[in-house]
Amino acid sequence: MAHSEERLGTEKIGRLILSMGIPTLIAQVINLLYNIVDRMYIGHMVGPEALTGVGLTLPIIMLISAFSAFVGAGGAPLAAIAMGQGDKKRAETILSNAVTMLCFFTVVLMAVFFLIEKPFLYFIGASDVTYPYAGDYLRIYLLGTLFVQIVIGLNPFITAQGQSKIAMLSVLIGAVLNIVLDPVFIFVFKMGVKGAALATIISQFASALWAIRFLTSGKTSLRIHAKYLKPQWRIMGNVAALGISPFIMQSTESLISVVLSSGLQKYGGDIYVGSLTILQSIMQMINTPISGFTQGVQPILSYNFGAGNTERVKETYKKIIAITVTASFAITLSAMVLPGMYARIFTNDGELIAVVQRVMPVFVAGMLIFGVQMGCQTTFMGLGQAKISLFMALLRKVFLLVPFAIIFPMVTKDVMSIYFAECSADVIAAVTCGIVFLCNIKKILARGPAAAE
Repeated sequence: MAHSEERLGTEKIGRLILSMGIPTLIAQVINLLYNIVDRMYIGHMVGPEALTGVGLTLPIIMLISAFSAFVGAGGAPLAAIAMGQGDKKRAETILSNAVTMLCFFTVVLMAVFFLIEKPFLYFIGASDVTYPYAGDYLRIYLLGTLFVQIVIGLNPFITAQGQSKIAMLSVLIGAVLNIVLDPVFIFVFKMGVKGAALATIISQFASALWAIRFLTSGKTSLRIHAKYLKPQWRIMGNVAALGISPFIMQSTESLISVVLSSGLQKYGGDIYVGSLTILQSIMQMINTPISGFTQGVQPILSYNFGAGNTERVKETYKKIIAITVTASFAITLSAMVLPGMYARIFTNDGELIAVVQRVMPVFVAGMLIFGVQMGCQTTFMGLGQAKISLFMALLRKVFLLVPFAIIFPMVTKDVMSIYFAECSADVIAAVTCGIVFLCNIKKILARGPAAAE
């Protein structure tokens, strides 16, 4: 499989970006279907209260995924840099230690959330009407925590060695199975939201099995080795240093969901909490294809940075930023122009559709330019820039959006100000990230692999 990794340093950049970015883009879009299909079926066939209830589980689901990203997005670039330097043993040690970290997080997350699920769901905006749906879905979903950790946490290591099509297949298997099983469990067996959760964890098990099988086979450049599973604290520390940025980016989505849900419940009620479920789903529809693409092409940056191919790194990040900016603008504009069409994907409730039509153009407007941050952040991650990545992750979510979402409605007493908070934070963060990128990229490239923190 050496040819797969060697082509990262030799193949034409444009062709390489397409061959690696498109499969992971497709994989992420397919992965998005796990939750989107659940919400579509539940919203249309079970009802708006059930849709709201399932939406309330998103903070916990996103936090579980964040721990997977902590390991995968933190370890895979380091493994790719090691491969670029010709150090296969270090790359495989990073991969194997990643497996150990994922298993540890699984045990901790399941224990914590089984203990706190009811008070936590009420804390973030559940009511006596919506809690039964949220609780039913979450308790079953938590049983599949290990499968989520494996799929999200190990897939980046498959992509890092140039095997983006294999990574796509691992997601495709589970997503197709989920689409088939959802209506069977929800309607045929009349299990409602419980059926949707059961279909999801069965599907994730299939994807996890595929990923593990590949990474222990003779077809992979990097293999999981039992002798490397023993924790090596220095390696885990390096993974954590780089992984903290994507962890914060995803875990703070959970925090944001909590803040927004509680604020919308206080200033608007169940119907506005329900609108957030749809709005966050649409935000995922904007972000997921772009983040999937950047995940696929990031190994090109890492490998060539490790190999000292500065010109290939420059050509790659320029193309990445151009693509993310264009895609983010185009997809967001469609959502702003056609909010009703997007809302009807998830519900046929007239009142809920009307609310979404009114608030969505405001909520997503900042995403028009957010491709700047997505492209620059990908470059920072690919070049191992842990400190800068951490700052940019904290800026948008923790320093801007959370305070805005709390302060704006306190001042205006208007539920609409919560939606304005999202837009404002996105714009400020994108502009800041672009400025930081322009001020630092030359210094990072001049220092070479030693600049990886």
